[in-house]
Amino acid sequence: MASDNYQDISAMATHVDAAYDEKQIQVLEGLEAVRKRPGMYIGSTDQNGLHHLVYEIVDNSIDEALAGYCTHIKVRLHKDGSISVVDDGRGFPIGLHPKLQRPAVEVCLTVLHAGGKFGGDGYKVSGGLHGVGASVVNALSSHMEVLVRQGGKIYQQEYKRGKILYDLRVIGETDETGTTVRFWPDIKGADNPDGIFEEDAVFRFDTLQGRIREMAFLNKGIRLDITDERVEPEESRSYHYEGGIVEFVKYINKNRSPLFEEPIYTEGLKNDIAVEVALQYNDSFNENTYAFANNVRTPEGGTHLAGFYAALTRAINDYGRRYKILKDADANLKGEDVRESLAAVVSVKLKEPQFEGQTKSKLGNSEVRGIVDSMVSEQLGTYLEENPSIARVILERCLGAARAREAARKARELTRRKSVLESASLPGKLADCSETDPAKCEIFLVEGNSAGGSAKSGRDRHYQAILPLRGKILNVEKTRLDRVLMNEEIKNMITVFGCGIGEDFDINKLRYHRIVCMTDADVDGAHIRVLMLTFFYRYMRPLIEKGFVYIAMPPLYKVTKGKMERYVYNDEALEALYDEIGRDPKPELQRYKGLGEMSSEQLWTTTMNPETRTMMQITVADAITADETFTLLMGDQVEPRREFIEQNYDMVADLDV
Repeated sequence: MASDNYQDISAMATHVDAAYDEKQIQVLEGLEAVRKRPGMYIGSTDQNGLHHLVYEIVDNSIDEALAGYCTHIKVRLHKDGSISVVDDGRGFPIGLHPKLQRPAVEVCLTVLHAGGKFGGDGYKVSGGLHGVGASVVNALSSHMEVLVRQGGKIYQQEYKRGKILYDLRVIGETDETGTTVRFWPDIKGADNPDGIFEEDAVFRFDTLQGRIREMAFLNKGIRLDITDERVEPEESRSYHYEGGIVEFVKYINKNRSPLFEEPIYTEGLKNDIAVEVALQYNDSFNENTYAFANNVRTPEGGTHLAGFYAALTRAINDYGRRYKILKDADANLKGEDVRESLAAVVSVKLKEPQFEGQTKSKLGNSEVRGIVDSMVSEQLGTYLEENPSIARVILERCLGAARAREAARKARELTRRKSVLESASLPGKLADCSETDPAKCEIFLVEGNSAGGSAKSGRDRHYQAILPLRGKILNVEKTRLDRVLMNEEIKNMITVFGCGIGEDFDINKLRYHRIVCMTDADVDGAHIRVLMLTFFYRYMRPLIEKGFVYIAMPPLYKVTKGKMERYVYNDEALEALYDEIGRDPKPELQRYKGLGEMSSEQLWTTTMNPETRTMMQITVADAITADETFTLLMGDQVEPRREFIEQNYDMVADLDV
């Protein structure tokens, strides 16, 4: 009967368009699906996706640590472009898989959805990419090698683009245990046109060491090392924190002044869900809360963060009411009031996390919210009762935030645009563009009226808008939102962008998808850029996260020799040009001290013309490092800033010669 049905189907198929039949249906074997659609597994094939490979292998070692079998993890960036991760865990299992009759280590590295994380007792909790991490890394590597130290022997196997090169073999003896994974990412090039990753994708030490440090904070007692042998001398970092996330919060606040000495710490275990929370208020006006589930950062939060926020707001309001700090006539503090000046880390570990999205940006387990809420609410309430002086400091800070919030609400009303079409509400000094599609529009924030005049004359009016800014804008790092909204230049930017600010912010209303900071190529210009970027990062962070913010790169010099004219952007390029064209007879050199010294034609050619300009896109690869940098550069702490300048003297000196 079944065969008759198949014949009937086959007969019907002859009437189907020959351009699309059973021959067009592809079955991807093994790891081919990963190579065909890498973005589905690692998010992208750029720098971010490349680093994701490392995180997946490190996550495997961390899982061993969480299970109690690993204490030391070493990451090494090799000169040949490969990277290795070494741990002292149990080592991948090397016995035959009961179903596939192949060594378990081979199955883990060559079969999707194979590993110790799918049920069973392999791991109580795990990070990684839904248990497919190691095999995905193998698929996207031109070469991979695994060494397993187990049972007195060293086992080895190698792979090429996910395919086995030889059977697992013994290559030596050892009294150690653990795993070494070394891989060479499959990067495109002239000799490798079918590669996966973009040609300019390279491992960045600072990006990787930020994640390594984060993992050490989240897993107290574990030591993680990272070494870069590509530089001379080798650069190394070692991270080990017995205090875990308490030390994490202290690190977040290291360039700020905490309002009390030791962070508040709560922890608990319920229904096999482990919860850790550490928090501390400081003298800034910004919130810095980082949420993690199974060591994976969840930038969009989720149920664990929602539970923490609810508990924090309730505990502080309850204490304020109980001790009459909040009067009967006072409204309850809102969530944003109790989160101002807050530095916190929320970390949960559970057996079966449900993440929204392949890249795990948000935790979805509904039961987690209630567990975090009840635990933090109870323990934080007890802490406030037992530490009344700290409780009062926190309440006074939150009450100040509430008053500023109300003032900010009134100020924000003045910056709202009733409609994008109501051009009368736009600042008079804005030279807008005629295009209305935000994806095609760009706005240049130009330092000074003189440069603004040149930019207005030289621009393409169809899609380029110009907003001149007068001098240095307010340093928002030291200022609450209500005062920020009183600053004329900031109000103009908010109005022109059209997407609002704070609780009114809506990225979908943004009028320009390229916001270009165009300042002079000197120290003052650099300072103004940092002030603008600080404002965007603190109050309009999605603009940076979505890649809408750029820095214009105006030339520093114009070199003329005979009929030749060349613009150069730094001193190194100037020396290289001199070597190219010679210094006899001596070329004519013009140094641009400001944008206003350039004619509109020169400004268009060098800085604004998409065909000839150079622009730097601002991104946030590591939010914690970015926050640290803005606080260091623009905050109140003088000594850390001095140390930064001393340590980075060459970079600072290059700003102006």
